[in-house]
Amino acid sequence: MKFDAAKAEARPFDWAGLGWLFLFFWYFSGVTQLLIQVTGTSGFTGFRQAFLLSGLWLIPVLLFPARTRVIAAGLGALLWLASLPAFGYFLIYGQEFSQSVIFILFESNVAEGSEYLTHYFAWWMVPAFLGYAAGAVLLWTRLRPVHLPRGKAMVVSLALLAALVGYPAVKQSLGNISFAAARDSFEKRMEPAVPWQLLVGFRQYRQQLAEMDDLLQGNARIAPLTNFKDANAGLPATLVLVIGESTNRQRMSLYGYPRETTPNLDRIRDQLDVFDNVITPRPYTIEALQQVLTFADEQNPNLYLTKPSLLNMMKQAGYKTYWITNQQTLTKRNTMLTTFSKQADEQFYLNNNRNQNARQYDDDVLPPFEKVLADPAPRKFIVVHLLGTHMSYQYRYPSEYERFTDRQGVPASVTDDQLPTYNSYDNAVLFNDHVVSSLIGRLSGSRANGFLLYLSDHGEAVFDPEHPQVLGRNEAAPTAPMYTIPFMLWRSSQWRAEHPQALGGSLDRPYSSSSFIHTWADLAGLRFDEFDPSRSVVNAAFQARPLLIGDPHQPKALIDFSLIKPKAKPRDLEVVSGARASASRKAPPG
Repeated sequence: MKFDAAKAEARPFDWAGLGWLFLFFWYFSGVTQLLIQVTGTSGFTGFRQAFLLSGLWLIPVLLFPARTRVIAAGLGALLWLASLPAFGYFLIYGQEFSQSVIFILFESNVAEGSEYLTHYFAWWMVPAFLGYAAGAVLLWTRLRPVHLPRGKAMVVSLALLAALVGYPAVKQSLGNISFAAARDSFEKRMEPAVPWQLLVGFRQYRQQLAEMDDLLQGNARIAPLTNFKDANAGLPATLVLVIGESTNRQRMSLYGYPRETTPNLDRIRDQLDVFDNVITPRPYTIEALQQVLTFADEQNPNLYLTKPSLLNMMKQAGYKTYWITNQQTLTKRNTMLTTFSKQADEQFYLNNNRNQNARQYDDDVLPPFEKVLADPAPRKFIVVHLLGTHMSYQYRYPSEYERFTDRQGVPASVTDDQLPTYNSYDNAVLFNDHVVSSLIGRLSGSRANGFLLYLSDHGEAVFDPEHPQVLGRNEAAPTAPMYTIPFMLWRSSQWRAEHPQALGGSLDRPYSSSSFIHTWADLAGLRFDEFDPSRSVVNAAFQARPLLIGDPHQPKALIDFSLIKPKAKPRDLEVVSGARASASRKAPPG
Protein backbone atom coordinates (compact mmCIF):
# COMPACT_ATOMS: atom_id res chain seq x y z
CA MET A 1 0.00 0.00 0.00
CA LYS A 2 1.40 3.35 -1.03
CA PHE A 3 2.29 5.69 1.83
CA ASP A 4 -0.02 8.74 1.94
CA ALA A 5 1.78 11.71 3.53
CA ALA A 6 -1.42 13.79 3.78
CA LYS A 7 -3.26 11.09 5.70
CA ALA A 8 -0.25 10.55 7.96
CA GLU A 9 -0.23 14.25 8.75
CA ALA A 10 -3.94 14.25 9.59
CA ARG A 11 -4.21 11.19 11.82
CA PRO A 12 -3.24 11.44 15.54
CA PHE A 13 0.11 10.02 16.44
CA ASP A 14 -0.01 6.33 17.43
CA TRP A 15 1.77 6.34 20.78
CA ALA A 16 0.54 2.85 21.65
CA GLY A 17 1.97 1.50 18.40
CA LEU A 18 5.29 3.17 19.15
CA GLY A 19 5.22 1.62 22.62
CA TRP A 20 4.73 -1.88 21.22
CA LEU A 21 7.61 -1.37 18.80
CA PHE A 22 9.91 -0.17 21.55
CA LEU A 23 8.89 -3.03 23.86
CA PHE A 24 9.61 -5.53 21.09
CA PHE A 25 13.14 -4.24 20.47
CA TRP A 26 13.81 -3.77 24.20
CA TYR A 27 12.81 -7.37 24.88
CA PHE A 28 16.04 -8.85 23.54
CA SER A 29 18.26 -6.83 25.87
CA GLY A 30 15.70 -6.15 28.54
CA VAL A 31 14.74 -9.66 29.67
CA THR A 32 18.26 -10.52 30.79
CA GLN A 33 18.82 -7.08 32.30
CA LEU A 34 15.48 -7.36 34.13
CA LEU A 35 16.52 -10.74 35.56
CA ILE A 36 19.78 -9.14 36.69
CA GLN A 37 17.82 -6.42 38.49
CA VAL A 38 15.25 -8.76 40.05
CA THR A 39 17.95 -11.06 41.41
CA GLY A 40 20.10 -8.14 42.63
CA THR A 41 23.04 -9.47 40.64
CA SER A 42 24.33 -6.05 39.58
CA GLY A 43 23.58 -2.35 39.62
CA PHE A 44 21.13 -0.33 37.54
CA THR A 45 23.54 1.07 34.94
CA GLY A 46 23.35 -1.91 32.58
CA PHE A 47 19.55 -1.92 32.67
CA ARG A 48 19.43 1.82 31.93
CA GLN A 49 21.84 1.62 29.01
CA ALA A 50 20.06 -1.37 27.47
CA PHE A 51 16.74 0.48 27.80
CA LEU A 52 18.02 3.61 26.09
CA LEU A 53 19.89 1.87 23.30
CA SER A 54 16.84 -0.20 22.37
CA GLY A 55 15.48 3.03 20.91
CA LEU A 56 17.99 2.79 18.04
CA TRP A 57 15.97 0.03 16.40
CA LEU A 58 12.99 2.34 16.06
CA ILE A 59 14.81 4.27 13.32
CA PRO A 60 14.30 1.84 10.38
CA VAL A 61 10.62 1.17 11.20
CA LEU A 62 9.92 4.93 11.48
CA LEU A 63 11.64 5.59 8.15
CA PHE A 64 9.91 2.70 6.37
CA PRO A 65 6.58 2.19 8.17
CA ALA A 66 5.05 0.17 5.33
CA ARG A 67 7.64 -2.55 5.96
CA THR A 68 7.38 -2.46 9.77
CA ARG A 69 6.61 -6.13 10.36
CA VAL A 70 9.18 -7.37 7.85
CA ILE A 71 11.92 -5.12 9.25
CA ALA A 72 10.98 -6.02 12.82
CA ALA A 73 10.99 -9.74 11.99
CA GLY A 74 14.45 -9.53 10.44
CA LEU A 75 15.94 -7.39 13.18
CA GLY A 76 14.16 -9.43 15.85
CA ALA A 77 15.59 -12.70 14.56
CA LEU A 78 19.12 -11.26 14.59
CA LEU A 79 18.68 -9.68 18.03
CA TRP A 80 17.17 -12.90 19.41
CA LEU A 81 20.14 -14.94 18.21
CA ALA A 82 22.60 -12.35 19.53
CA SER A 83 20.84 -12.29 22.90
CA LEU A 84 20.88 -16.07 23.47
CA PRO A 85 24.47 -16.23 24.83
CA ALA A 86 23.75 -13.59 27.49
CA PHE A 87 20.33 -15.01 28.36
CA GLY A 88 21.59 -18.59 28.59
CA TYR A 89 24.74 -17.63 30.45
CA PHE A 90 22.75 -15.81 33.09
CA LEU A 91 20.35 -18.73 33.53
CA ILE A 92 23.25 -21.14 34.03
CA TYR A 93 25.78 -19.07 35.98
CA GLY A 94 23.80 -16.13 37.35
CA GLN A 95 26.38 -13.77 35.87
CA GLU A 96 26.27 -11.05 33.24
CA PHE A 97 27.86 -11.90 29.89
CA SER A 98 31.16 -10.16 29.13
CA GLN A 99 34.35 -10.43 27.12
CA SER A 100 35.67 -12.64 29.91
CA VAL A 101 33.11 -15.28 28.90
CA ILE A 102 34.37 -15.08 25.31
CA PHE A 103 37.90 -15.57 26.66
CA ILE A 104 36.83 -18.69 28.59
CA LEU A 105 34.98 -20.09 25.55
CA PHE A 106 37.95 -19.68 23.24
CA GLU A 107 40.39 -20.97 25.87
CA SER A 108 38.34 -24.13 26.43
CA ASN A 109 38.73 -27.19 24.23
CA VAL A 110 35.86 -29.32 22.91
CA ALA A 111 36.11 -31.80 25.79
CA GLU A 112 35.93 -29.02 28.40
CA GLY A 113 32.98 -27.44 26.59
CA SER A 114 31.13 -30.74 26.54
CA GLU A 115 31.86 -31.21 30.24
CA TYR A 116 30.41 -27.77 31.05
CA LEU A 117 27.25 -28.46 29.01
CA THR A 118 26.77 -31.86 30.62
CA HIS A 119 27.32 -30.51 34.10
CA TYR A 120 25.07 -27.48 33.86
CA PHE A 121 22.37 -28.60 31.43
CA ALA A 122 18.97 -29.05 33.09
CA TRP A 123 15.56 -29.98 31.67
CA TRP A 124 14.06 -26.57 32.50
CA MET A 125 16.42 -24.83 30.06
CA VAL A 126 14.47 -26.15 27.06
CA PRO A 127 11.13 -24.59 28.10
CA ALA A 128 12.99 -21.45 29.23
CA PHE A 129 14.46 -20.91 25.76
CA LEU A 130 11.19 -21.82 24.08
CA GLY A 131 9.32 -19.42 26.35
CA TYR A 132 11.87 -16.71 25.59
CA ALA A 133 11.33 -17.22 21.85
CA ALA A 134 7.54 -17.33 22.28
CA GLY A 135 7.60 -13.99 24.10
CA ALA A 136 9.36 -12.38 21.14
CA VAL A 137 6.88 -13.87 18.66
CA LEU A 138 3.92 -12.75 20.77
CA LEU A 139 5.23 -9.18 20.86
CA TRP A 140 5.85 -9.25 17.11
CA THR A 141 2.18 -10.12 16.49
CA ARG A 142 1.19 -6.87 18.25
CA LEU A 143 3.31 -4.64 16.03
CA ARG A 144 1.80 -2.18 13.59
CA PRO A 145 3.17 0.64 11.46
CA VAL A 146 3.65 4.02 13.12
CA HIS A 147 3.26 6.65 10.42
CA LEU A 148 4.99 10.00 10.42
CA PRO A 149 5.39 12.45 7.56
CA ARG A 150 8.66 11.73 5.79
CA GLY A 151 10.29 14.93 7.04
CA LYS A 152 9.29 14.35 10.65
CA ALA A 153 10.36 10.71 10.48
CA MET A 154 13.78 11.82 9.27
CA VAL A 155 14.09 14.46 12.03
CA VAL A 156 13.03 12.00 14.75
CA SER A 157 15.45 9.36 13.44
CA LEU A 158 18.35 11.81 13.41
CA ALA A 159 17.40 12.96 16.90
CA LEU A 160 17.41 9.38 18.17
CA LEU A 161 20.75 8.70 16.53
CA ALA A 162 22.25 11.90 17.93
CA ALA A 163 20.89 11.40 21.46
CA LEU A 164 21.73 7.71 21.80
CA VAL A 165 25.00 7.51 19.87
CA GLY A 166 26.26 10.91 18.75
CA TYR A 167 26.03 12.75 22.06
CA PRO A 168 27.68 9.96 24.14
CA ALA A 169 30.43 9.61 21.52
CA VAL A 170 31.19 13.33 21.53
CA LYS A 171 30.99 13.47 25.31
CA GLN A 172 33.49 10.62 25.71
CA SER A 173 35.80 12.14 23.07
CA LEU A 174 35.88 15.47 24.91
CA GLY A 175 36.22 13.86 28.34
CA ASN A 176 39.19 11.58 27.57
CA ILE A 177 42.75 12.39 26.62
CA SER A 178 43.08 9.73 23.91
CA PHE A 179 40.97 8.09 21.23
CA ALA A 180 41.48 4.67 22.82
CA ALA A 181 40.20 5.88 26.19
CA ALA A 182 37.20 7.58 24.56
CA ARG A 183 36.41 4.44 22.58
CA ASP A 184 36.62 2.24 25.67
CA SER A 185 34.30 4.55 27.59
CA PHE A 186 31.83 4.68 24.70
CA GLU A 187 31.89 0.90 24.32
CA LYS A 188 31.20 0.48 28.01
CA ARG A 189 27.97 2.42 27.51
CA MET A 190 26.99 0.28 24.52
CA GLU A 191 27.96 -3.11 25.92
CA PRO A 192 24.86 -3.94 28.02
CA ALA A 193 22.62 -3.94 24.93
CA VAL A 194 22.24 -6.54 22.19
CA PRO A 195 24.04 -7.05 19.81
CA TRP A 196 26.78 -4.71 21.01
CA GLN A 197 27.39 -7.11 23.90
CA LEU A 198 28.88 -9.64 21.47
CA LEU A 199 30.54 -7.15 19.12
CA VAL A 200 32.17 -5.05 21.85
CA GLY A 201 33.01 -8.12 23.89
CA PHE A 202 34.77 -9.79 20.98
CA ARG A 203 36.74 -6.68 20.05
CA GLN A 204 37.84 -6.18 23.64
CA TYR A 205 38.70 -9.86 23.95
CA ARG A 206 40.96 -9.63 20.89
CA GLN A 207 42.61 -6.46 22.18
CA GLN A 208 43.25 -7.78 25.68
CA LEU A 209 44.39 -11.15 24.33
CA ALA A 210 46.97 -9.44 22.12
CA GLU A 211 48.28 -7.41 25.06
CA MET A 212 48.39 -10.51 27.26
CA ASP A 213 50.22 -12.52 24.59
CA ASP A 214 52.85 -9.78 24.36
CA LEU A 215 53.35 -9.91 28.13
CA LEU A 216 53.52 -13.71 28.15
CA GLN A 217 56.02 -13.76 25.30
CA GLY A 218 58.13 -11.26 27.20
CA ASN A 219 57.89 -13.38 30.33
CA ALA A 220 58.96 -16.49 28.40
CA ARG A 221 62.16 -14.73 27.36
CA ILE A 222 63.18 -13.92 30.95
CA ALA A 223 66.18 -15.92 32.17
CA PRO A 224 65.58 -18.19 35.21
CA LEU A 225 66.89 -17.31 38.65
CA THR A 226 70.61 -17.96 38.99
CA ASN A 227 72.30 -20.48 41.32
CA PHE A 228 68.86 -21.73 42.32
CA LYS A 229 68.69 -24.05 45.35
CA ASP A 230 65.70 -25.62 47.09
CA ALA A 231 66.19 -26.86 50.66
CA ASN A 232 63.06 -29.01 50.22
CA ALA A 233 63.88 -30.31 46.74
CA GLY A 234 61.95 -33.44 45.89
CA LEU A 235 59.89 -33.44 49.10
CA PRO A 236 56.08 -33.36 48.90
CA ALA A 237 54.66 -29.94 49.78
CA THR A 238 51.52 -27.88 49.23
CA LEU A 239 52.06 -24.14 49.48
CA VAL A 240 49.08 -21.79 49.21
CA LEU A 241 49.01 -18.04 48.63
CA VAL A 242 45.63 -16.40 49.25
CA ILE A 243 45.37 -12.86 47.90
CA GLY A 244 42.57 -10.81 49.41
CA GLU A 245 41.02 -7.66 48.00
CA SER A 246 40.38 -4.23 49.55
CA THR A 247 40.56 -5.57 53.11
CA ASN A 248 41.77 -3.15 55.76
CA ARG A 249 43.14 -5.00 58.78
CA GLN A 250 41.87 -2.24 61.09
CA ARG A 251 38.37 -3.63 60.48
CA MET A 252 39.26 -7.17 61.58
CA SER A 253 38.73 -8.32 65.15
CA LEU A 254 41.86 -10.44 64.68
CA TYR A 255 43.71 -7.12 64.75
CA GLY A 256 41.74 -5.61 67.63
CA TYR A 257 38.66 -4.15 65.95
CA PRO A 258 35.80 -4.00 68.51
CA ARG A 259 33.28 -5.77 66.29
CA GLU A 260 33.71 -9.52 65.91
CA THR A 261 34.30 -9.48 62.17
CA THR A 262 36.75 -12.42 62.09
CA PRO A 263 35.33 -14.97 64.56
CA ASN A 264 36.71 -18.00 62.74
CA LEU A 265 40.25 -16.67 62.47
CA ASP A 266 40.02 -15.48 66.08
CA ARG A 267 39.28 -19.07 67.16
CA ILE A 268 42.40 -20.45 65.47
CA ARG A 269 44.67 -17.55 66.31
CA ASP A 270 47.03 -19.88 68.19
CA GLN A 271 47.66 -21.65 64.86
CA LEU A 272 48.45 -18.42 63.04
CA ASP A 273 51.43 -16.11 62.80
CA VAL A 274 49.70 -12.73 62.55
CA PHE A 275 51.90 -9.89 61.27
CA ASP A 276 50.52 -6.56 62.45
CA ASN A 277 52.74 -3.96 60.78
CA VAL A 278 52.49 -4.74 57.06
CA ILE A 279 51.44 -2.24 54.41
CA THR A 280 50.91 -2.34 50.67
CA PRO A 281 52.94 0.02 48.45
CA ARG A 282 49.93 1.05 46.37
CA PRO A 283 46.16 1.17 46.93
CA TYR A 284 45.24 -0.41 43.58
CA THR A 285 45.12 -4.12 42.73
CA ILE A 286 47.14 -4.30 39.52
CA GLU A 287 49.79 -1.83 40.61
CA ALA A 288 50.18 -3.50 44.01
CA LEU A 289 50.39 -7.05 42.65
CA GLN A 290 52.95 -6.06 40.04
CA GLN A 291 55.22 -5.64 43.05
CA VAL A 292 53.84 -8.35 45.35
CA LEU A 293 54.20 -11.11 42.75
CA THR A 294 57.54 -10.04 41.26
CA PHE A 295 60.89 -8.48 42.12
CA ALA A 296 59.57 -5.01 41.29
CA ASP A 297 59.33 -2.52 44.14
CA GLU A 298 58.79 1.20 44.66
CA GLN A 299 62.34 2.01 43.57
CA ASN A 300 62.50 -0.53 40.73
CA PRO A 301 58.94 -0.58 39.34
CA ASN A 302 59.67 -2.19 35.97
CA LEU A 303 61.43 -5.34 37.19
CA TYR A 304 58.18 -7.27 36.70
CA LEU A 305 59.00 -7.10 32.98
CA THR A 306 62.61 -8.30 33.23
CA LYS A 307 62.80 -10.63 36.28
CA PRO A 308 60.96 -13.89 36.97
CA SER A 309 57.61 -13.74 38.74
CA LEU A 310 56.56 -15.72 41.79
CA LEU A 311 54.89 -18.23 39.43
CA ASN A 312 58.10 -18.58 37.44
CA MET A 313 60.07 -19.09 40.64
CA MET A 314 57.80 -21.85 41.94
CA LYS A 315 57.80 -23.64 38.60
CA GLN A 316 61.59 -23.47 38.59
CA ALA A 317 61.47 -25.18 42.01
CA GLY A 318 59.46 -28.05 40.49
CA TYR A 319 56.00 -27.19 41.82
CA LYS A 320 52.87 -27.74 39.79
CA THR A 321 51.17 -24.35 39.81
CA TYR A 322 47.49 -23.41 39.96
CA TRP A 323 45.60 -20.13 39.84
CA ILE A 324 42.06 -19.99 41.23
CA THR A 325 40.47 -16.58 40.85
CA ASN A 326 37.15 -14.98 41.69
CA GLN A 327 38.29 -11.70 40.15
CA GLN A 328 37.09 -10.64 36.72
CA THR A 329 39.07 -12.47 34.09
CA LEU A 330 39.92 -10.58 30.92
CA THR A 331 39.21 -6.88 31.18
CA LYS A 332 41.32 -3.87 30.31
CA ARG A 333 42.27 -3.43 33.97
CA ASN A 334 42.78 -7.11 34.66
CA THR A 335 44.95 -8.09 31.70
CA MET A 336 48.03 -8.12 33.94
CA LEU A 337 46.28 -10.41 36.44
CA THR A 338 45.24 -12.80 33.70
CA THR A 339 48.83 -12.76 32.45
CA PHE A 340 50.02 -13.87 35.89
CA SER A 341 47.35 -16.57 35.94
CA LYS A 342 48.37 -17.88 32.51
CA GLN A 343 51.87 -18.45 33.87
CA ALA A 344 50.38 -21.21 36.04
CA ASP A 345 49.91 -24.77 34.82
CA GLU A 346 46.17 -24.78 35.53
CA GLN A 347 43.64 -21.97 35.88
CA PHE A 348 40.15 -21.74 37.34
CA TYR A 349 38.28 -18.60 36.27
CA LEU A 350 35.10 -18.17 38.33
CA ASN A 351 33.99 -14.57 37.75
CA ASN A 352 33.04 -13.58 34.22
CA ASN A 353 30.66 -10.77 35.12
CA ARG A 354 30.75 -7.71 32.89
CA ASN A 355 30.47 -5.43 35.91
CA GLN A 356 32.63 -5.60 39.03
CA ASN A 357 29.62 -4.42 41.04
CA ALA A 358 27.88 -7.77 40.78
CA ARG A 359 27.02 -10.47 43.28
CA GLN A 360 29.91 -12.88 43.16
CA TYR A 361 30.70 -14.74 46.36
CA ASP A 362 34.18 -15.92 47.25
CA ASP A 363 33.09 -19.30 48.55
CA ASP A 364 33.00 -20.25 44.85
CA VAL A 365 36.76 -20.83 45.20
CA LEU A 366 36.27 -23.71 47.65
CA PRO A 367 35.24 -26.50 45.21
CA PRO A 368 38.17 -25.92 42.81
CA PHE A 369 40.49 -25.59 45.80
CA GLU A 370 39.38 -29.02 47.01
CA LYS A 371 39.87 -30.37 43.49
CA VAL A 372 43.43 -29.06 43.38
CA LEU A 373 44.21 -30.44 46.83
CA ALA A 374 43.14 -33.87 45.56
CA ASP A 375 45.52 -33.61 42.59
CA PRO A 376 48.17 -36.36 43.01
CA ALA A 377 51.01 -33.97 42.11
CA PRO A 378 53.47 -34.21 45.04
CA ARG A 379 54.48 -30.55 44.98
CA LYS A 380 51.77 -27.94 44.50
CA PHE A 381 51.76 -24.16 44.58
CA ILE A 382 48.24 -22.74 44.66
CA VAL A 383 47.26 -19.09 44.26
CA VAL A 384 43.71 -18.22 45.33
CA HIS A 385 42.68 -14.69 44.37
CA LEU A 386 39.57 -13.47 46.17
CA LEU A 387 37.17 -10.65 45.43
CA GLY A 388 37.30 -10.01 49.17
CA THR A 389 35.71 -6.78 50.34
CA HIS A 390 35.76 -4.94 47.03
CA MET A 391 33.12 -2.28 46.37
CA SER A 392 30.19 -2.49 46.26
CA TYR A 393 30.31 -4.22 49.62
CA GLN A 394 26.70 -5.40 49.66
CA TYR A 395 27.51 -7.66 46.70
CA ARG A 396 30.32 -9.44 48.54
CA TYR A 397 28.32 -11.55 51.00
CA PRO A 398 25.10 -13.61 51.09
CA SER A 399 22.17 -12.49 53.20
CA GLU A 400 22.97 -14.80 56.12
CA TYR A 401 26.16 -12.80 56.73
CA GLU A 402 24.31 -9.52 57.12
CA ARG A 403 24.91 -9.44 60.86
CA PHE A 404 25.98 -5.85 61.41
CA THR A 405 22.95 -3.62 60.93
CA ASP A 406 22.97 -1.19 63.87
CA ARG A 407 25.43 1.09 65.67
CA GLN A 408 26.85 -1.44 68.09
CA GLY A 409 30.64 -1.06 67.90
CA VAL A 410 30.49 1.76 65.34
CA PRO A 411 32.67 4.87 65.79
CA ALA A 412 30.65 7.91 66.86
CA SER A 413 31.93 9.82 63.81
CA VAL A 414 29.90 7.63 61.42
CA THR A 415 26.75 9.46 60.32
CA ASP A 416 23.35 7.90 59.71
CA ASP A 417 23.87 8.25 55.96
CA GLN A 418 27.24 6.51 56.18
CA LEU A 419 26.07 3.73 58.49
CA PRO A 420 24.65 1.32 55.84
CA THR A 421 27.92 1.41 53.87
CA TYR A 422 29.99 1.10 57.05
CA ASN A 423 27.98 -1.93 58.15
CA SER A 424 28.03 -3.62 54.74
CA TYR A 425 31.84 -3.39 54.71
CA ASP A 426 32.02 -5.13 58.08
CA ASN A 427 29.64 -7.80 56.80
CA ALA A 428 31.94 -8.29 53.82
CA VAL A 429 34.90 -8.69 56.20
CA LEU A 430 32.85 -11.25 58.14
CA PHE A 431 32.22 -13.32 55.01
CA ASN A 432 35.86 -12.96 54.00
CA ASP A 433 36.74 -14.49 57.39
CA HIS A 434 34.52 -17.46 56.52
CA VAL A 435 36.24 -17.98 53.17
CA VAL A 436 39.84 -17.62 54.41
CA SER A 437 39.24 -19.86 57.43
CA SER A 438 37.52 -22.41 55.17
CA LEU A 439 40.58 -22.51 52.92
CA ILE A 440 42.76 -23.10 55.96
CA GLY A 441 40.37 -25.78 57.20
CA ARG A 442 40.42 -27.63 53.89
CA LEU A 443 44.21 -27.47 53.66
CA SER A 444 44.49 -28.72 57.23
CA GLY A 445 41.96 -31.49 56.57
CA SER A 446 43.91 -32.67 53.52
CA ARG A 447 46.87 -33.40 55.83
CA ALA A 448 49.17 -31.84 53.25
CA ASN A 449 52.61 -30.75 54.38
CA GLY A 450 52.93 -27.04 53.79
CA PHE A 451 51.60 -23.60 54.66
CA LEU A 452 49.04 -21.00 53.65
CA LEU A 453 49.81 -17.29 53.60
CA TYR A 454 47.03 -14.73 53.34
CA LEU A 455 47.46 -11.05 52.59
CA SER A 456 45.32 -8.41 50.93
CA ASP A 457 46.40 -6.51 47.84
CA HIS A 458 45.51 -3.21 49.53
CA GLY A 459 43.17 -1.75 52.11
CA GLU A 460 40.14 0.49 51.84
CA ALA A 461 38.95 3.63 53.62
CA VAL A 462 35.35 3.28 54.77
CA PHE A 463 34.47 6.32 56.90
CA ASP A 464 37.22 5.49 59.39
CA PRO A 465 37.63 7.84 62.38
CA GLU A 466 40.95 9.25 61.14
CA HIS A 467 39.19 10.63 58.05
CA PRO A 468 35.46 10.17 58.60
CA GLN A 469 34.37 11.49 55.20
CA VAL A 470 36.69 9.31 53.08
CA LEU A 471 35.37 6.29 51.20
CA GLY A 472 37.48 4.17 48.83
CA ARG A 473 41.07 4.69 47.75
CA ASN A 474 42.98 7.67 46.41
CA GLU A 475 46.74 7.59 46.01
CA ALA A 476 46.80 11.38 45.70
CA ALA A 477 45.19 11.74 49.15
CA PRO A 478 46.42 8.70 51.11
CA THR A 479 45.00 7.59 54.44
CA ALA A 480 46.23 4.71 56.59
CA PRO A 481 43.27 2.35 55.98
CA MET A 482 44.05 2.35 52.25
CA TYR A 483 47.43 0.74 52.97
CA THR A 484 47.18 -1.31 56.19
CA ILE A 485 46.66 -4.91 55.15
CA PRO A 486 46.23 -8.26 56.91
CA PHE A 487 49.21 -10.59 56.60
CA MET A 488 49.07 -13.98 58.30
CA LEU A 489 50.63 -17.40 58.00
CA TRP A 490 49.22 -20.84 58.81
CA ARG A 491 51.67 -23.77 58.91
CA SER A 492 50.79 -27.45 59.08
CA SER A 493 52.05 -29.37 62.11
CA GLN A 494 54.38 -31.39 59.89
CA TRP A 495 55.81 -28.24 58.30
CA ARG A 496 56.35 -26.69 61.74
CA ALA A 497 58.12 -29.83 62.93
CA GLU A 498 60.36 -29.99 59.86
CA HIS A 499 60.93 -26.22 59.74
CA PRO A 500 61.12 -25.09 63.40
CA GLN A 501 61.15 -21.38 62.64
CA ALA A 502 60.18 -19.12 65.54
CA LEU A 503 58.45 -16.10 64.08
CA GLY A 504 57.37 -14.30 67.26
CA GLY A 505 60.07 -11.67 66.89
CA SER A 506 59.06 -10.96 63.30
CA LEU A 507 55.38 -10.20 63.78
CA ASP A 508 55.63 -6.47 64.50
CA ARG A 509 58.38 -5.64 62.00
CA PRO A 510 57.55 -2.72 59.67
CA TYR A 511 57.19 -4.35 56.30
CA SER A 512 55.95 -3.60 52.78
CA SER A 513 54.42 -6.29 50.61
CA SER A 514 56.55 -4.90 47.76
CA SER A 515 59.28 -7.21 49.15
CA PHE A 516 56.93 -10.17 49.41
CA ILE A 517 58.72 -12.43 46.92
CA HIS A 518 61.77 -12.54 49.22
CA THR A 519 59.65 -13.55 52.22
CA TRP A 520 57.88 -16.26 50.23
CA ALA A 521 61.18 -17.66 48.94
CA ASP A 522 62.52 -17.67 52.50
CA LEU A 523 59.49 -19.56 53.84
CA ALA A 524 59.62 -22.07 50.97
CA GLY A 525 63.33 -22.74 51.50
CA LEU A 526 64.46 -21.27 48.18
CA ARG A 527 67.77 -19.53 47.60
CA PHE A 528 69.21 -17.85 44.52
CA ASP A 529 71.46 -14.92 43.69
CA GLU A 530 68.54 -12.50 43.45
CA PHE A 531 67.29 -13.38 46.96
CA ASP A 532 67.80 -10.59 49.52
CA PRO A 533 67.44 -11.86 53.12
CA SER A 534 67.23 -8.29 54.39
CA ARG A 535 63.90 -7.99 52.53
CA SER A 536 62.40 -11.10 54.11
CA VAL A 537 60.27 -10.25 57.15
CA VAL A 538 60.93 -13.72 58.62
CA ASN A 539 64.71 -13.66 58.21
CA ALA A 540 67.17 -12.86 61.00
CA ALA A 541 68.98 -10.57 58.55
CA PHE A 542 65.86 -8.45 58.00
CA GLN A 543 66.47 -4.71 57.82
CA ALA A 544 63.72 -2.16 58.40
CA ARG A 545 63.36 0.31 55.56
CA PRO A 546 61.16 3.33 54.98
CA LEU A 547 57.74 2.05 53.96
CA LEU A 548 57.38 3.93 50.70
CA ILE A 549 53.95 4.42 49.16
CA GLY A 550 52.88 6.21 45.99
CA ASP A 551 53.42 6.04 42.25
CA PRO A 552 56.97 4.71 41.68
CA HIS A 553 57.01 6.30 38.22
CA GLN A 554 56.92 9.65 39.98
CA PRO A 555 59.76 9.21 42.51
CA LYS A 556 59.32 12.68 43.98
CA ALA A 557 55.75 11.76 44.91
CA LEU A 558 56.80 8.78 47.05
CA ILE A 559 56.28 9.28 50.79
CA ASP A 560 57.01 7.29 53.93
CA PHE A 561 53.91 5.59 55.29
CA SER A 562 54.84 6.71 58.79
CA LEU A 563 53.71 10.23 57.80
CA ILE A 564 50.10 9.03 57.57
CA LYS A 565 50.22 6.13 60.03
CA PRO A 566 47.24 6.06 62.44
CA LYS A 567 47.96 7.09 66.01
CA ALA A 568 45.42 4.71 67.54
CA LYS A 569 44.82 1.00 67.20
CA PRO A 570 41.31 -0.21 66.35
CA ARG A 571 40.55 -1.25 69.91
CA ASP A 572 41.32 2.29 71.10
CA LEU A 573 38.89 4.03 68.76
CA GLU A 574 35.79 5.70 70.18
CA VAL A 575 32.68 3.58 69.57
CA VAL A 576 29.04 4.02 70.35
CA SER A 577 28.05 2.37 73.62
CA GLY A 578 25.74 -0.62 73.65
CA ALA A 579 22.95 1.39 75.26
CA ARG A 580 23.11 4.09 72.62
CA ALA A 581 23.44 1.50 69.86
CA SER A 582 20.29 -0.32 70.87
CA ALA A 583 18.38 2.95 70.79
CA SER A 584 19.56 3.91 67.30
CA ARG A 585 17.54 3.13 64.22
CA LYS A 586 18.31 0.02 62.21
CA ALA A 587 19.50 0.72 58.66
CA PRO A 588 19.62 -1.71 55.77
CA PRO A 589 22.99 -2.48 54.22
CA GLY A 590 24.09 -0.12 51.47
